[in-house]
Amino acid sequence: MLEAAPGLRPIAIFEELRRRYPETVFGSRRTLERRIRDWRAMNGQDREVIFRQVHEAGRLGLSDFTCMDDLAVSIAGQPLDHLLYHFRLPCGGFEHGHVILGGESFVALAEGLQNALWSAGGAPKLHRTDSLSAAFRNLDADARIDLTRRYDALCAHYGMEPTRNNRGVAHENGAIESAHGHIKAAVKDAVLLRGSGDFADLADYRRFIDEVVNARNRRHGPGIDAERKFLRPLPDLRTTDYEEILVTVTSSGGFTLRKVFYTVPSRLIGHRLRVRLYDDRLDVFIGGTRLMTLPRGRAGMNGMHGHVVDYRHVIHSLRRKPMALLGLVYRDSLFPRDAYRLMFDHLLEVQGEREACTRSAVTCSPDARLRAHL
Repeated sequence: MLEAAPGLRPIAIFEELRRRYPETVFGSRRTLERRIRDWRAMNGQDREVIFRQVHEAGRLGLSDFTCMDDLAVSIAGQPLDHLLYHFRLPCGGFEHGHVILGGESFVALAEGLQNALWSAGGAPKLHRTDSLSAAFRNLDADARIDLTRRYDALCAHYGMEPTRNNRGVAHENGAIESAHGHIKAAVKDAVLLRGSGDFADLADYRRFIDEVVNARNRRHGPGIDAERKFLRPLPDLRTTDYEEILVTVTSSGGFTLRKVFYTVPSRLIGHRLRVRLYDDRLDVFIGGTRLMTLPRGRAGMNGMHGHVVDYRHVIHSLRRKPMALLGLVYRDSLFPRDAYRLMFDHLLEVQGEREACTRSAVTCSPDARLRAHL
């Protein structure tokens, strides 16, 4: 059986022997496991060898993403679905972590990598990441070529040579893959010592991650200081860590980007805006003037469109047309807090559609006198 199927587990062989020879009383399974291990040592297939590396100071920097969902972190009581961008200089042991709200993408890599390099105080000769297969997902050929070109330009800005490990071969990035487990264990310990995984806001959680990573770096202080002498000097300015996209504000009082609808002040209806798309926010420009910053939304897992709505952008029209609230596609996102949604549901049940819509439109108004009227 081992010659025919070398990958068979000992438990499978043990159960197969019992099936074939039901009248035979077999001894300990551990004895069979020991004999299989000995047989494989003498007759088994060659196994892959991991070649431990000596890392040269200032030569290599590594980037990767790791999922943090198993830590049960929440923001103001809401579960936080996120990744951690992880950068490491394997020679000195310097590490940097950056909380990523979306999936793996060039924007997330560019922002995290640049934060790491400026924190380290220099850039290595080579930068290695995985094959960027997650970032390439659902992109056409032209978009993939453009993403590759942007990644190469990012590395060139810092004088680094871009390299990638082969797809599906995790141990080629082993100097950071193994470190994922250590940094996640450190974060988990810190959460347990803190007594809660719930944070007031995202900035609070990011400060917490920075403290954990800085504590790890302090333990490698001498090695990190020694390697810094061999890092390449940083350029005068950062390069782009965002995507720039043109959008048009529709008569709905907003624009749709990556399956998410964002509201903006209604005076911008019909205008063409320039949007800088970051991992966690959007900077909105008209011409060369920055108008506002919006939190970045995400489409639903089932492909449903998401909504990022500021009631102040639409409430003036809603007060004139309150019945529009009844079938509004982004109604739940419109209410400033859950209490408003619960009030609407209650009014809908006890006073009817018209009264519920009218009172809710009045209550959401930023005018304090109208709130007092309710």
